[in-house]
Amino acid sequence: MPSLTINGRAVELRMDPQTPLLWGLRDAANLTGTKYGCGVGDCGACMVLVDGAALRSCLISLAEAEGRSVTTIEGLSPDRSHPVQQALVAEQAIQCGFCTPGIVIAAAALLAKNADPSAADIAAAVPNLCRCGVYPRLVHAVQRAGRVMRRLETISAAPVPGISPADAARAVPALRGQ
Repeated sequence: MPSLTINGRAVELRMDPQTPLLWGLRDAANLTGTKYGCGVGDCGACMVLVDGAALRSCLISLAEAEGRSVTTIEGLSPDRSHPVQQALVAEQAIQCGFCTPGIVIAAAALLAKNADPSAADIAAAVPNLCRCGVYPRLVHAVQRAGRVMRRLETISAAPVPGISPADAARAVPALRGQ
C-alpha cells in the first residue's frame, strides 16, 4: 500500500501500486479537482505538484509517488486566495473551468521559481490544453499573479462563486444511492 503525503497529510492508499496517481487522488482520496483529460499526458488537466514540481498525475504511478509530497488544487489554496487563482478571475481567463486546476498548478510551479516570467516562459511552463482558448488572457493573468507575488500589485478579486471549498468533496445525501 503506497504511503505519501497529500496536501500536507500523510496517507496510505489501499490501491495497486501501479495505479496512476490521478486515480489514487480522485478515487481513494476524493480529491476531484485533479481532472482526467486524456490519460496520456498530453492535456495537463491532471497536473499536480509532486515535491514542488508540476507533473501530470496520469503518468505517475502510486509506487513512483511513494514517500513524496503531492499538492493538488485543493491543497494549493483551500480558500482560493492563491495569486494565480485570483489573477485568473481578475483577468477573466476562465471559460468552462475544466482545465483550470491543472493550469493553476502549472502556473504556481512556474511562479515559485520565476515570479517575472515572459510570455515564452509561460508557454513553456504551462503546456496545458484549453479547449476554450484562453491563452492570451492566461499569459496576462500569470504575469499579473507574478506582480502580486513580487508585491508590485494587489488583486481584490473575490473567490470563484460556487460550492464552498470545505463542502466541495462531500456527497449530497439525497443523491447517494441514485
